[in-house]
Amino acid sequence: MDDKPVRPVPAGAHRGAPPVIRFSESVDEPFTTHSSLWGVMPTPKGLGHTLFLNSELTNDEWRIYSDNIALTRGFQNTIQGVLVEELPDTAINVADADFERTGNVLSFWTRHVHADDEDIAFTWHDIGQPMIRYTQPLSQPDCPYGASTVLIPRACDTLTVDSDHAAGRPQVRDWEGPVASIYALACAESWTECQ
Repeated sequence: MDDKPVRPVPAGAHRGAPPVIRFSESVDEPFTTHSSLWGVMPTPKGLGHTLFLNSELTNDEWRIYSDNIALTRGFQNTIQGVLVEELPDTAINVADADFERTGNVLSFWTRHVHADDEDIAFTWHDIGQPMIRYTQPLSQPDCPYGASTVLIPRACDTLTVDSDHAAGRPQVRDWEGPVASIYALACAESWTECQ
């Protein structure tokens, strides 16, 4: 890996802030909710947002929401498609949606996703001290991507779809020292891959 050059991920899926929420009943249980919400800075595919969501609130099926379908398909063909084995499938419908946010990273942060027949809200609170995390491309098996990220851990998350709350809760893990929720707000994130 040391002698291989790296480059930003193509298709515009390389800079952004992807908040993630994953719930389960315990550390050893499978996820009951698995989601990532990408807000991407200017790229060859333009500006945009994409939400990937699988939960009992979506009948345990993947749903995708976006305001830039070209950007979304780029995610499916690169980062998100490698991270989640079901998501390279471009037959999954992409619902047109609007995205907004409220709050701040000092107290709480809420992202809202509005589609034709759904209102989805993610809230992160009890926010901790930021930390920087970097991974090299190929540092994880079968993952050609690396990332440089400012992570902001938090202790509590909520997810609602049309005011119904997702089951389960975030679990804790040790991130090279700091104990935090297994999920964190990710800011100023850049992804790279081996050429």
